[in-house]
Amino acid sequence: MHLNAWIRQGHRWLSIIFTVTVVANFVAMGLGEPPALVVYSPLLPLFLLLFSGLYMFALPYAAKAHRRLRTVRQEGSPLTSSSASSSDGAC
Repeated sequence: MHLNAWIRQGHRWLSIIFTVTVVANFVAMGLGEPPALVVYSPLLPLFLLLFSGLYMFALPYAAKAHRRLRTVRQEGSPLTSSSASSSDGAC
């Protein structure tokens, strides 16, 4: 399985864990003063969701830049082709 697939699957499971911890937090608040462990338990999945979400957000832009770079390498440098066309005597 590719790294992208692992990150997407992990993001899905983290969202489930985050939702469960938030629900447990509300249930604990309804029963009285919740312990600090319950109050702060959603933070770890939340930060992991942040990083995996930012990675998945930036992935299409990185792939587009990679494709563009690969196309430029296959066609040659764009500076050499434009300088050759402008040096054919037109002043």
